[in-house]
Amino acid sequence: MSGHNKWSKIKRQKGVADIRKGKIFSQLSKQITLEAKNGGDPAMNPALKFVVEKAKQANMPADNVEKAIKKGTGELEGGAIEEVLYEAYGPEGIALIIEGTTDSTNRTVAEIKHILSRNSGRLGEAGSVKWMFDRFGYIEIDKKDLQISEEEAEMMIIDLGAEDFDLTPQPPPFDSRSGQALSGGDIENQIIVVYTKPEDLYKIKESLEKSDIIIGDVGFEWKAKNTIKIEDEKIHNRIEKLFEALDEQEDVNDVSSNFED
Repeated sequence: MSGHNKWSKIKRQKGVADIRKGKIFSQLSKQITLEAKNGGDPAMNPALKFVVEKAKQANMPADNVEKAIKKGTGELEGGAIEEVLYEAYGPEGIALIIEGTTDSTNRTVAEIKHILSRNSGRLGEAGSVKWMFDRFGYIEIDKKDLQISEEEAEMMIIDLGAEDFDLTPQPPPFDSRSGQALSGGDIENQIIVVYTKPEDLYKIKESLEKSDIIIGDVGFEWKAKNTIKIEDEKIHNRIEKLFEALDEQEDVNDVSSNFED
């Protein structure tokens, strides 16, 4: 299985600066509203509970969370939120899956088309890219937080029914003022990334927590079945600029690709 999505880690680092700009709160609010349509009680709605937990981790005000839930349940106006997924191609034909939540699909698709066209990309037809990816849930566990041996943790992960697990380097420190990653981090430290079937994510997460495993980031990810490695630095830069432009678009939540850095 190929490694954990590189851009998703960059996005989580960039999230510190995005909170200051309000983008993360806006994204979380829309996701909460969307999930609350299936029930406004987090205890009875695992998907809503999951997003509310993310909102708490981001220090989103409780009033904002409550308003977003009430929009989803119809108690307040403004609940016309839709989940969107676009399949696209970037420079050198790399495959992209762009996920988001929006209150205006016409606006969102027009802006994404514009971003793609300005960065040597184009929108694809439904089904043109998705077949190149598998959908997984993921759970991150920082190895330094383990109270048991790595081998015991791996056996527990397997026994709980996870699909796979992998090790990925800990991202470098992040400067929220400049919005840039810093050098000099603990490059020896690693994160265990547990992969689950999407429908098993919440169950496995709760089982790990009950076993006193400290959980880091949790979410869903499209993983490329095969990746493309591009050596040309100029093309690398073009691809990174496209990722950055998509990440700055307010309605975009995640970008997955088969590009291997």
